[in-house]
This record gives sequence, C-alpha cells and structure tokens, in this order.
Amino acid sequence: MRRWTRPVLWAGAAMLVLGSLGLAAAQDVRGPAAVDSARMAAQEKDGTDWLHDGRTYSAQRFSPLDQINPGNVSRLGIAWYDDLDTYRGVEATPLYADGVLYNILPWNVTIAYDARTGKRLWTYDPDVPREYGRYACCEPVARGLAMWNGKIIIATLDGRLIALDARSGKPVWSVQTTPDDMPYSITGAPRVFDGKVVVGNSGGDLGIRGFVSAWDADTGRKLWKFFLTPGDPAKGPDGEASDDIMAMIRKTWAGDYWKLGGGANAWDSIAYDPKLNLVYIGTGNGSPLAWHHRSAGKGDNLFICSIVALDATTGKYKWHYQMVPEEDWDYTCTMSMISADLKIKGRTRQVIMQAPKNGFFYVLDRKTGALISAEPFVPVNWASGIDMKTGRPKINPQAHFGTDPVLVMPGPGGGHNWFPMAFSPRTRLAYFPIYESAMVYALDPDFKPKPFRSNAGWGGYTGEALKKRTELMKQVVAMEKTFLLAWDPVAQKEAWRVPLPRHGNGGVLVSGDLVFEGTTKQTFAAFDAKTGRTLWEMPVQSAPVSGPITYMLDGVQYVAVNAGWGGGAAQIERAGGIELPRAAARLLVFRLDGNVVLPPVKAEDKAPEPPRSTASEETIARGARLFAETCQVCHGQQAIGGVKDLRRMTAETHKLFADIVLKGIYADKGMASFADLLKPDDVEAIHAYVIARAHEDWGRSSDGNGPH
Repeated sequence: MRRWTRPVLWAGAAMLVLGSLGLAAAQDVRGPAAVDSARMAAQEKDGTDWLHDGRTYSAQRFSPLDQINPGNVSRLGIAWYDDLDTYRGVEATPLYADGVLYNILPWNVTIAYDARTGKRLWTYDPDVPREYGRYACCEPVARGLAMWNGKIIIATLDGRLIALDARSGKPVWSVQTTPDDMPYSITGAPRVFDGKVVVGNSGGDLGIRGFVSAWDADTGRKLWKFFLTPGDPAKGPDGEASDDIMAMIRKTWAGDYWKLGGGANAWDSIAYDPKLNLVYIGTGNGSPLAWHHRSAGKGDNLFICSIVALDATTGKYKWHYQMVPEEDWDYTCTMSMISADLKIKGRTRQVIMQAPKNGFFYVLDRKTGALISAEPFVPVNWASGIDMKTGRPKINPQAHFGTDPVLVMPGPGGGHNWFPMAFSPRTRLAYFPIYESAMVYALDPDFKPKPFRSNAGWGGYTGEALKKRTELMKQVVAMEKTFLLAWDPVAQKEAWRVPLPRHGNGGVLVSGDLVFEGTTKQTFAAFDAKTGRTLWEMPVQSAPVSGPITYMLDGVQYVAVNAGWGGGAAQIERAGGIELPRAAARLLVFRLDGNVVLPPVKAEDKAPEPPRSTASEETIARGARLFAETCQVCHGQQAIGGVKDLRRMTAETHKLFADIVLKGIYADKGMASFADLLKPDDVEAIHAYVIARAHEDWGRSSDGNGPH
C-alpha cells in the first residue's frame, strides 16, 4: 500500500485550482467548497454539486440531473479512475464542488481531485494509529466527509474532527471528540448543518456508552453533547445537554448496566431539518448485545435502536421513537434517514423514513416523532407487527433466547444495513438493498463481559446446543436472498425488486429516472426507477459498496463511486467461503461515451497447506472461545474470511503468529499488539484453533464449512 505523507500541496495545485479548472469568476472569488446555508438551500433544485453526504439536508440522494437518462445510459463509460492502493473496504460517499471532487479512504486518508481529469490536487493523511483497527467493528472504514465555508471536515477513526483548507489540504483546526481511555472509534461521516458539525461514534460492541456531539464548523469549538444511554448514577449529572432527560432514560434500565457501557452508539446516519431546527440521531445496538446480560432482561433500554430528535442549537431532547425496545439481536437504527413531504390519506405529512436492520420500514412525523406507519420489507419473526396505538413492536417471546438455540429473522446483518437508501420525489419510491436473512441465537451460560472485547454474550457452540444450532443453520443458509428493492412508503408495499447474488450490494443514487447501485456481481449498474429494468451494467472488478454521487461540470454530467469491496458485509459473505478475485479499490468516474479501460485482475493463489495440528481438543476448544471473544470481529466467525482469512496463512506467518499478536510486528497493517488482553498460552490456544480450522477447510473453494 502506498505510504501517504502528511498534508502536502502538490506542485502547482494552487494554480490548478484557480486556473486549469476553468472556474467561473464568481467561484474564484468565493474559493473552493464555499458552502453556506444559502448554497445548501439551493441544492433542492440545482443538481450541479454534491455538497453533503445525502446531497441535500433531506438526504434523499436524489439529483435532478438527467443528461444521463434511460434513453442513453447504455453509452455510459469510464471517464477516469484512481487506484486507491488498498484492499480494505472503501465505503465513503465522495463530495463535489467547484470543479473538485473530495474523497476519503480507510484510515481517513483524504484526497482532492481535479474532477475533470482525476489528477490529484492534494492528499492528507491524519496518521491514525493503526492499533485503532482493533476497535473498528468492520474494518477501519470512513463513510464520508463534510464541507463548509472553504473547509473539508473529516472525522478520524481515533475520534478526531479535523478541518482542512479545501484549497491546500492543510489542517485549519483539530479537536478530539472521544475519550482516549476507551475503545471509541468513528467510521460514520461527519455532517455539517448550518455551520454545526454533528458527529457520533462507534464502539458499542466493545462496552462503551454512546453519545453524539456538535462543534462549530469554523473554529472547532464544542457546542453541545448528548449521551444516548445512562451512566453511573453514583457520579451524578454529566453536565451535558442530555442531563434533563437522563432520569427518564435510567428508568428503562436494570442491573449494573453502566459497568457494561450501554451502547446505542450513533455510528452512521445523522439527519437534519432546517425549518424545524431538529437534528435526528439514529442509534445502535446495546452493549453487551444480549439483553439478559446487559440489563438483566428487563426494561426497554433507551435510547438503543431509536431515532432521537434534538434541538440543533442546544442539543436538548425533543422526542424519540424506539424501533426495538428490549433489543437482543444486534439490531441497529443507524441506517439512512430520509425526509420528505408525503400525501398520506389525503393529508400532506412532513415525514422522516428509515429502513433499519430489524426489517420494518418506518414512516414517522418528523416534527413530533409520532408513528405514521410501519410494515416489514423482509421476512421477520422477532415481532409479529407494530401496534399502531402504542407504536411498540409486538415482540415474539421466543425471540428472547435462552441457552437453547432459536432462529430469529432478520439476522444481525439486518434486513437493510448501512448502505445508503435513496428516495425519488418523481416516483415517490424509496430504493435500498435488502437482505433476507436469519441467525441462530443462544445465550452463553458462562459469559462474563471483558473490557475491549466483543461482548455478545451469545453461545450454543457446544454439546446438544451445538447440534440444534447446526440443524437450524441449514435453514438459515437456505433462506438467504438479496435484492435491490423499490418501496412505496405511502402504501407501505413493494413496487419492484431486482434479485442480486450476494449480501453487500452498495448504496443507491437516483438521478432523474435512473437508479444507480454497485452490486456484488462486481458491477456498477443503472436501473429504470419506475420498473426496475436493468438498463446498463459494467464489470468494475470489485463490488462498489459506497454511495454513488453525480455532478455537472462544463455541461457534462458525471457519476462517481468508490469500488472497494470490504467492511461488515464482506466479512459476512467471506464467512460463506465465497471470495471472488478482485482488484484493489478504485474511485471510478463515469460519463457518456467514456472510453477508459480497466487493467485485468490477477487470479487469487491457492491457499497454502496448513501446518500439522498437534494440540489437544481441549486446547483447540479453549482457542475457539478466545478467538470468538477477541478475534472474530476482524477475522470472521469460525475463522472464515474477515479482513484477513487466517486459514490461508503462509508457513512464514504461522511462525510469526505469536509475535504478530503479542508484539504487534504488523501494527502498520492495522494488526496491533493484543498483549494487554492475551497471555502467551492464550495465543497458543488461538493459533491451535486457527490451524484446526485451516485443516477442516483446506482445499475447499466455495463452502468453507467445517464441524466447528
């Protein structure tokens, strides 16, 4: 991977920005990325730029541009591309303004491009310590950036907000938004709403307390902070905007919940209504994941898996709607939140829409949080429906699992995950990738939460429970399906769907009457927004999981997307043993009659033969438990897939295994030392387990399933 330098202004970049980009005189005066409230308001009708993660504050990811349309999209080709020198997942939605395209990569490396030619204008590396890769659930990804008043604002994996000068890429200000003594991380895009940078964080899987904070976009000054779960009651108020509501939140928890973090991290979607002056926070799963361990199986546990509306100026609580009280299944409500005005039962309603992991599509009144409607868009059995009088789900009691395994739909991958949803005001349809899935859940009776580890509390991997789990997993495998879905939020029913081969299909863009999406066929495709008919599809050598954008420059419409397969979906799919050869990640930019051709992809080498397995069954079983607690977040359940498939280690890597885990000799690759969590005999046991798994699956090209 290319070793990036600290912020450098490429030779001649200033002249490029002012001269060769051919910007209008008015743009030269205001400078690049001169975004303000007036310019954001103009985006509702002007599709020239892509200034915000969701393009406009409504986050519809809809553009009125239609130079590329159903009649000519078959002529679409690559205008330019940039090799990003990483096999990590690239999940970011780029931004575009004033002739410059801005992008962010894993480890928060940020690049500005001449949007006509792809020439790099500057590159900035915030030097994120690679050990923070341990804290990222699903790779050290970044889902986007923000721009305001001549600044490009990034949120780093290690919890910093950094404002960069859009012209030079040099830092203007930097602040630390998270405590440095807990495993917080940031993978979601920061959002700027009328001069306020609002940012959440990740880490709920590792036992921390979620919060969201706001900062002045011009100075980096803290404006407010709101905690999403209650802290230690003995410590009194936090002195933050959430203090007024904390007594109410606390009543929904039981046991010593504050010792285990609580979770509810706002790890991705955050939205805004400028007229109502409300910021909407989508919150994550609980910590530990199992309700029994987290809150003694009691209480709704606010604000886990909720939408929380806050006053944008003060951060004070306005309303909430909890999709999943008693959350027990790793369901998160951090998916795209889209605002629209819809005519429902003869009345125009100001709504906010979301299709979270739990499988229901929600339409809420965005002023009050009142539930308007909710219907399932994938098979669901954790709840039989939503009570329209109370707004609460009708939870299936059997879904609250004990030590006896049960099958629950959807699984933790969710009916819809983080991949951005879009909405067209022309068709009045929402478009998003869906995943019909299930998971076998059971409690681990021996579970004891540990700091900085995956605190699922799930079990059922030994004895009779394992036999039942194995049989139920056959049903899980048989029912898995994926689609691009068009959903009518007024009628709450499907308009059309397109089948796709594997989970992890990308975010969605609607431009005119076209729906663009990257697919796990390793293609980028355009569909008719009205019918779902595939109008154009191009192989791009990797699955573009990110949100695409479109922009207009010199009278030419472009479409841009990051093609970099990875992240949580890739880990799930790699766990199925299905791993396609792919190119390293690229930023791809298309236009009509583009004629750039991608170089061929080298086929993947056969997995090396593993060393002999000499450990006892007892040691291997102990290694399996330690692996599940410490390693599987990055390296996959049952050591299948993940960021690095450990079943495919070379003989040399096997020799270095202990030094890699304990001494951190691969820290520069994101594999930091685990000496603070593991002892040498623990590492030996984990290594023995990995060797055993490699023997079980060695030589298998597709299924990857073994008796463990």
